[in-house]
Amino acid sequence: MKIKSILLCIIAALCLMLTGCGSDTASTSSDKSDNKDGSVRIVTTFYPMYIDAINIAKGIDGVTVTNMTKPQTGCLHDYQLTTEDMKTLEKADILIANGAGMESFLDKVIKEQKKLTVIDASKDMELLETDGEKNPHLWLSVTADIQQVKNITEQLKKADPKHADAYQANADAYIQKLEALKKEMHDTLDKVPHKDIVTFHEAFPYFAKEFGLKIIAVVEREPGSEPTPSELQEVIQQIKPLSTKVLFTEPQYSPSAAQTIARETGAKIYTLDPVVTGEANADAMDAYLVTMRKNMNTLKEALQ
Repeated sequence: MKIKSILLCIIAALCLMLTGCGSDTASTSSDKSDNKDGSVRIVTTFYPMYIDAINIAKGIDGVTVTNMTKPQTGCLHDYQLTTEDMKTLEKADILIANGAGMESFLDKVIKEQKKLTVIDASKDMELLETDGEKNPHLWLSVTADIQQVKNITEQLKKADPKHADAYQANADAYIQKLEALKKEMHDTLDKVPHKDIVTFHEAFPYFAKEFGLKIIAVVEREPGSEPTPSELQEVIQQIKPLSTKVLFTEPQYSPSAAQTIARETGAKIYTLDPVVTGEANADAMDAYLVTMRKNMNTLKEALQ
């Protein structure tokens, strides 16, 4: 009887062990990217990444793209995650981020979301620095935006190999449009006689480098913070000697400081759009192309 009792205890223990192993296996295989319906849920951090993503994922059955932030959200320098953002991320399989320090607020979340595949659009790209800080506004160089599209595509193909060919075909088609835009912008801006510009915040160094422009002053080093009187005076002194006095504001920020500078210097105010705000819908497909062409025409007019 004792031997029989011992055998029963051993069998019961083995059953418990197998049940435990079974639970662990189920947990491991319930990866969010392996949805039963075959769907892939992509979330982007903000508008430039959304534009790239919807072009790369265009028309692919089962692949959805959602932009995490609101349409009016600009650059993410001081962004704080909301409860709604957290819910969106919990449902996501893949997160596409600009990287280069733009989304530092996500660091903790990414560590907690172990099953979330994070795509870094700026992977291995050379970054410009401003006052010792890396500048994340890569997409404002068309050349850099093309590289970001390539980076996103390669990482998407690895994360979702089932749709790899479709991602690549879409990316190739979009890159063709971006290459045409790049040529058009160079043909237009390489010829402008004046190259000195004053911008509103540190969004445009990559743009300026690509098109041979020289940013001689920045009105607001910290977006959304009004410059001090001494900072305003410094910008005014830099603008006064210019033969063509132009100042470029951004639609996402108040132009009050720019208006003060314009009164003191006689500078004309124009608007350059860093392509960071817009509705996350089908119209966004060509939003980058449309906005960059507007920027091109604005610069052509301002720098003649």
